[in-house]
Amino acid sequence: MSTTAPGGRTGRGARTRAAGATAPAGATRSAEAKGEAGRTPLAGASGAVDGADAADTAGTTSGAGMAGMAGRTGAVDEAVATAGESGQQEYETRADCTVDPDGRITFRLPPVPAPHPRLLLRPRPKKGRPGTDSRLLDLEAERPDGPLSAVLPPHPALAEGRWDTYLVPGPDTEPVRLRPGLRDLRALVDGHLRDRTSPVAVRIPYATKDGFLALRTWLRTVHAEAGTVDVTDRDITVAVRLHGARLAEDALVELRLRGTGTVHTLRPRVDEDGKDLSFTAGRDATAGASEGADQVWDAFVRPTAGAAAVRVARLLDDIADRKHVHVYPEIRSEGSTLRPYYTVDNDFSISVSRES
Repeated sequence: MSTTAPGGRTGRGARTRAAGATAPAGATRSAEAKGEAGRTPLAGASGAVDGADAADTAGTTSGAGMAGMAGRTGAVDEAVATAGESGQQEYETRADCTVDPDGRITFRLPPVPAPHPRLLLRPRPKKGRPGTDSRLLDLEAERPDGPLSAVLPPHPALAEGRWDTYLVPGPDTEPVRLRPGLRDLRALVDGHLRDRTSPVAVRIPYATKDGFLALRTWLRTVHAEAGTVDVTDRDITVAVRLHGARLAEDALVELRLRGTGTVHTLRPRVDEDGKDLSFTAGRDATAGASEGADQVWDAFVRPTAGAAAVRVARLLDDIADRKHVHVYPEIRSEGSTLRPYYTVDNDFSISVSRES
């Protein structure tokens, strides 16, 4: 089970003011909205970009939290935005979300006092790459004066990257960055057990380092999913399952020395099903041209000798950032240290550090 609640959360918090808005007649401030903690000014919110994202940890479970997912949106007076002393509008900006096995994501927010609120998914720009169009989803009431929901369907797939989430209260208001409520990711936990067709699309809601709700997405024509990584005192053995293609008898594994053209080719053990393989890498497989420098070797699979290389990665579960979640032991040999690890993109690599 992987139902994740925001850490340290008490009450609803996370309200955001919209400049120039007026409160509905008779609106009152809830007791939980009296303090200023957790409020985010609307001005400049749409331009805020967080830095490196903290790793989510899998398996944080709260049985009471699941019951709270339905109950927290039941009281309209707590969900409706209220006017502060400055005359600014406040909105509840914490959103729950549930992911289905097919990748459909349902977002739920408290009521918003606006005629046509929407949820905005905005991709973070990547340096040197063309921008990707944002995605707008209608927020619809599940019942009169009840909570709002928006559904992100499985298709079309989102481009690979990170997507920030916003509430757009109305056509004349700036987007408001959303904070995570309850994230029900249970359908993703055993995702590596399901075969995927091409293209392989993955989307995982997560909390950013500075406490906002975002999506981590991958989109790959063919995907090589890393499984068990077995580290002994001599070598590293990795199990891999291919999605979106089949393995031939002449399938290859390539270890590419990052920043160079050096490639070491390994002959993997391929199962009869044409889906599973395993390979073993040790000191010999990671010996590069520059023996005195630290190195990083990136792992790829060629389903057949003439096919395009496919990056080995671990994407098919509920962990958006696993670099600091899955930490493997080191191998010390002949003045160097080998360590398998996952990159910031959840790709599988092997680092080689030279002892001084």
